[in-house]
Amino acid sequence: MLKRISLVALLMICFLTTAGVCLANDEAREAIRRGNSKVAMEQYEEAIKEYQRVPKTSGDLYGTARYNIGVCNYELSRSEEAVAEYSAAIEARSGRYPKALYALGVVLEELERWGDAGKAYQQAIDVSNGTYVEAYFRLGLVAFQGGNYAQASSLFREAINRSKDHFPASHNNLGVTLALLGRFTEAEREFEIALEQASSKYDDALYNLALCRSRLNSARAERLALQATWRSGSEAIRARNLALTHDLGTIK
Repeated sequence: MLKRISLVALLMICFLTTAGVCLANDEAREAIRRGNSKVAMEQYEEAIKEYQRVPKTSGDLYGTARYNIGVCNYELSRSEEAVAEYSAAIEARSGRYPKALYALGVVLEELERWGDAGKAYQQAIDVSNGTYVEAYFRLGLVAFQGGNYAQASSLFREAINRSKDHFPASHNNLGVTLALLGRFTEAEREFEIALEQASSKYDDALYNLALCRSRLNSARAERLALQATWRSGSEAIRARNLALTHDLGTIK
């Protein structure tokens, strides 16, 4: 009888604990909703107060709240605080938070901490099983910043291939890296695609395309000049050979 009573008591305690967690999570969700409403009105300080109501015991909701605080700090131009909050959000989800990892990378880029930014983007790619397309794009920017144009080109192309939507910025950037690698014809096509996808409303791609075509036309002109020089040289050699033949023919 005592064992049955103990079991019933244990079940009641478990039920009450579960109910308490559910209630706490409901309150956490409500705090996040209130915070999001404040963000929509650009009331970032007020939003932070709401997000701070979410307790550590709320699991993934706590990670969401810390991420949102990071967003608020970023909007308030408090980069270091944003880094701390994004990092806390990532830790709360045991490192498996692609969105926060990506956001962390963006802030680290702005702080010119390129190596750390690259690590954050790579981790976002890894934990999302390669589905976080934007991270490939940003990782390409990090590689470009380091002067590794071949790697940057590969990453921009990967972002394009994995994206389900048009990605004119990645086509433009791929064009830039190809041009820097001396592959102007391929670069020209990427700038054209960027403009097509942006309905011709992409000033950077338009400028880059004009620059690329100018370089291609210059290269073609150089090739024509070389061909003309080669022809002139050949004709001079032929004339000299004829003269030599004539001279040889007069030898007695």
